[in-house]
Amino acid sequence: MTQPLADINSLGRVHFIGIGGVGMSAVARIMVARGVPVSGSDAKDLPVMQDLQSAGARIAVGYAAGNLRDAQTVVAGSAIRADNPELEAARAAGLPVLHRSEALAATMGADRVVTVAGTHGKSTTTSMVAVLLKEAGLDPSFAIGANVPALGVNAAHGASDIFVAEADESDGSFLNYRPLIAVVTNVEADHLDYYGTPEAVYASFDSFAALLPANGVLFACADDDGARALAERTRAAGNTRVLSYGTAEDADIRLRDRGPGDVRVSVGGQEYRLDLQVPGRHNALNAAAAFGVAVELGVAPRVAAAALGHFTGASRRFEFKGQGRGVRVYDDYAHHPTEVRAALSAARSVAGGNKVHVLFQPHLFSRTREFAEQFAEALGEADTALVLDIYPAREDPIPGVTSTLITGRLKSGRLVAGGQEALDAVLSAAGEGDIVLTVGAGDVTAYGPRIVELLGG
Repeated sequence: MTQPLADINSLGRVHFIGIGGVGMSAVARIMVARGVPVSGSDAKDLPVMQDLQSAGARIAVGYAAGNLRDAQTVVAGSAIRADNPELEAARAAGLPVLHRSEALAATMGADRVVTVAGTHGKSTTTSMVAVLLKEAGLDPSFAIGANVPALGVNAAHGASDIFVAEADESDGSFLNYRPLIAVVTNVEADHLDYYGTPEAVYASFDSFAALLPANGVLFACADDDGARALAERTRAAGNTRVLSYGTAEDADIRLRDRGPGDVRVSVGGQEYRLDLQVPGRHNALNAAAAFGVAVELGVAPRVAAAALGHFTGASRRFEFKGQGRGVRVYDDYAHHPTEVRAALSAARSVAGGNKVHVLFQPHLFSRTREFAEQFAEALGEADTALVLDIYPAREDPIPGVTSTLITGRLKSGRLVAGGQEALDAVLSAAGEGDIVLTVGAGDVTAYGPRIVELLGG
């Protein structure tokens, strides 16, 4: 992370190992649009690879050393194993191997960079900023870790000199960017498999804020203890401006959230109504941050407030999947207790007086071990909590760590096996007018469409 940032003009032909991933394809898409010769491969033939090939990239399905051909720089996805034949060939040839964030930073060049970081809400807030700026006529480039229906894609090369990007703290890679404007939605202990301690997480956000220049600005959420503390430390350092947003009395951008249809922000003594199409206090806070960024970039406050009405959500962020028998089904990527609680709060806000049923899949053994009690507390907000086995992702099992660490603390919930048992449990619980929410960062997302189908939707 301490190496000098690469320059897009020095990369030559760039080969992406794992180009089908949402983050990798985003960088590749922008590089192609900016005239960089791109090739790439992935284990499976994914739809986005066809899009990239149509745009001019050279694409291969399956990994083989020969896929590198004339590559001069290699970008490897975080999920790529050290024994991948293409990665081994790149290292043997002495080619520079970049992390996705390093490649994206090189792509940004001399643009005015807006980065959005935080333990939760990064994708949604980045999406809001990009949609707002686009609707206001600024046409930014953007790279987001989720597909955004209002934008049609998760990454694009814009006509302006503004670049909006989601900045991922999970592996410290957000320190590779050089932002002019940075948003921090919240700061909580997470990704302890990488950081080790909560203190190391907080220190990384201090380093992130320190990247801002004297003429830059940090937007920090005043409603979150971790972000507020970061704002105070950054102000004390005196190296850049700090603006806070939230419902707190002392917030520079004051949010007044009286529920759906009545969300307002106050800045400079003037109040503006936000026409939001996404529910939940967390989304109102995200909108306040996006509003602040747009105004900082010169968008008239009234225009910024109105433009937010064009944001309809991001993929897997309380995403409506369909309905049947009067039951509405949503899907959410939440994989931290705070995110689960926010998703359930949003579900309550659209359920009215009806019930909320959640099918939750814990993500990572280490995260389950660290936050089992907090997950149980968050899931307690649902009328029915059904919990699947842990989705391991990149981890090996940890002895004694199973989903029962969560279900053993639930008053109204239980462990369910995957497949038909989970589907039957959801269908037997949900009645007309109820909300069903599938939650987690693993393959639980596949259950939503199946539930809708079985409901006759």
